[in-house]
Amino acid sequence: SALASKATGYPIARVAAKIALGLSLPEIKNAITGTTAAFEPALDYCVLKIPKWPFEKFVNAERTIGTQMKSTGEAMAIGRTFEEALMKAIRCLEVKIPEKLGANLSAHLMPPTDLRLFAIFEWFRQGKNLNELVSLTKINPWFLERIKYLVGLEAEMKKMREAKTLSKELLIEAKQSGFSDAQISKLIGTDESSVRKKRTELRVIPTYKIVDSCAGEFEAITPYYYSTYEDENEALPLTSGMQQNGGRSIVVIGSGPIRIGQGIEFDYCCSHAAFALKEMGFKSIMINNNPETVSTDFDTSDRLYFEPLTFEDVLNIVENEGAEGVILQFGGQTSINLAEKLHNAGIKIFGTQLEGIDVAEDREKFRQLANHLGIQQPANGTATCAKDAMDVATKIGYPVVVRPSYVIAGRGMRIVYTEDGMCAFIDEAVDVSENKPVLIDKYLENAFECEVDAVCDGKNVFIGGVMEHIEFAGVHSGDANIVLPSQNLNEGVLSALEDYTKKLALALGTIGLINIQFAVKDEIIYILEANPRASRTVPFLSKAIGIPLAKLATRVLLGEKLNLEALEKQKEKRVRNSYSVKGVVFPFLKIKGADIALGPEMKSTGETMGISESFDEAYVKALLSSGLSIPEKRESSAVLLSLRTEDKQYAPMLGRLLKNAGFMIFATPGTAKYLQDAVVVEKIGTANDGRKGNTDSGSPTTVLDVIDGGKISLVINTPQRGGAFNTDGFKIRRASIEKGIPCITNVRTAIALLKAVEKIKENEIEVKRLDEYGMIE
Repeated sequence: SALASKATGYPIARVAAKIALGLSLPEIKNAITGTTAAFEPALDYCVLKIPKWPFEKFVNAERTIGTQMKSTGEAMAIGRTFEEALMKAIRCLEVKIPEKLGANLSAHLMPPTDLRLFAIFEWFRQGKNLNELVSLTKINPWFLERIKYLVGLEAEMKKMREAKTLSKELLIEAKQSGFSDAQISKLIGTDESSVRKKRTELRVIPTYKIVDSCAGEFEAITPYYYSTYEDENEALPLTSGMQQNGGRSIVVIGSGPIRIGQGIEFDYCCSHAAFALKEMGFKSIMINNNPETVSTDFDTSDRLYFEPLTFEDVLNIVENEGAEGVILQFGGQTSINLAEKLHNAGIKIFGTQLEGIDVAEDREKFRQLANHLGIQQPANGTATCAKDAMDVATKIGYPVVVRPSYVIAGRGMRIVYTEDGMCAFIDEAVDVSENKPVLIDKYLENAFECEVDAVCDGKNVFIGGVMEHIEFAGVHSGDANIVLPSQNLNEGVLSALEDYTKKLALALGTIGLINIQFAVKDEIIYILEANPRASRTVPFLSKAIGIPLAKLATRVLLGEKLNLEALEKQKEKRVRNSYSVKGVVFPFLKIKGADIALGPEMKSTGETMGISESFDEAYVKALLSSGLSIPEKRESSAVLLSLRTEDKQYAPMLGRLLKNAGFMIFATPGTAKYLQDAVVVEKIGTANDGRKGNTDSGSPTTVLDVIDGGKISLVINTPQRGGAFNTDGFKIRRASIEKGIPCITNVRTAIALLKAVEKIKENEIEVKRLDEYGMIE
């Protein structure tokens, strides 16, 4: 219903709720049009939704799409025609469109994969037959004809060799069909600015239409807009009717479709920014394209634009509105990536300026700043070619963390343990060049990882909290379970972390939010990275300390100063009586063939929160909320242990915890050796031994037999270094997930879970009101 409501401007859930209370449709007012809800929506535009799939995050995952939902989010686009809406929706996805899908296009068409739409475009680019495609895909010919038309238009533009040869007629046709300036420039072999200049000279500029649910029959009193290329512009600038701040309007850039690494957490921040702007007397203008979010509700901001989040689309809106400037720091990497172009176009950016953003993103500049401030970093280097990457890794010493720059959620990151592994990774997975440098860091094994969210007004820094990751460093922060306050860091380390955060925030010229990630090993603090923007932990931390950090940051962006004494007093009141734990939600059951082992590339799609007066209960609450089945002692209930070589030292501790909790223990041969002196353990064969169960006794002898047998309540399997597929561990993890058995892949997570289960196994989880924890007034 969210999609239908946003597409039609008819608030279905609101109307349904009032019907449930006994009102009839003629009695219910449509808040958008001001007419009664008895009027059915009538559209004079086309709306198109495209799902956002996560397959690029999972090596070897099956990419087919079908009756089981696999997408993490969706983008919605509005245009006057199907073609315009389609091309805009593709831009909204923010995907790198494959230039070549290979000779076997049929592999993406039937059975369909997430690349099917792009394969259809490529089909027509290769001059293949429409009827053959209809027969293969069973897609209605009308849709295929529209895509074929777009490919034909591409061909027309390719005949041009520069922007000045573009006719006004062809340019208008391309823009009305949804082509962006960047797409046109690529087709004719020039740069985006040349196309924009030519378009402006020819007065081919966008106009904006109201989404009003009534095809213009009634005047919409709270409108939102979409762009097209026609004569009449229905979005006149928001410049009147304000008592405060002289009618100033400010644009908030959203975060687009929900995806791994950039989820609903950022929409929370964007929505709170809009609320804060209203409270301060500013006009808020939201740009976003996700129908699932609060930020695209018609009453969240003063004006909403359902548009792609590209430089062209954002600049067009800012110019149309005459807005004072833009807020970028709440929309994740999507909005931050617009900073340089918007700055160069003369658009005011509220918050941390481009120089500070660039220092945080550029590894060499950031290294120099950290050295200047006396903050240690893991040994690191930057490479712009494959040979340099090998040399840097050798100099630093394995294991190393390798990652591209300017990425979301650690995309493309990997821990590499050997020279051979580095060579294979660079050859197969990394695109390294002068413009795409690769960052290489020494991997700190068995280090504690923590992160800090703070707000800075240029002089004062408010530390929202130092959050400790339950997993060791090496697991992406978005996949880590997180606790506040810290459980393992002493007061000296915590004080130093806060001091480093303040120094770095001020040195980067931070105005608003900043997130900094640290690793702590042998009480030595290493800085990993800093992001002068909202992070995915802002909603969690805001609820934990009782201070809406996104709202606070918005006020700072607009010039207010922090009252540190009042903020610290409020935070202390909220956190002294409680522990807060962030849990994570994973999509592994939906993504066939994906390895569930965690690492530096994010894989989770959601999060939960547990609050209690004890850490153990808060942790269990968070895990239960995320859908994890907490193992319970019952007759014949057992836990399967299979640890990698480096983790076998923890086997006796895990064994004793399992014994105290009353579980039987099965273990693979290597792990069983480390358990035999501590607990009674039943040794079983590995998955690669094959299934050799004694059919006479029915006693399982391999790990897969045990998993299939229904006795296992929990699997603890830590993956071997290197992340290879088709290993014994991979088979164990996949079998566990497919049988619905919880599988823990990190030793610290397992230890924390078993300690928590041991302490609360005889007691029911206590439920309290938030005010009993001091969480609300």
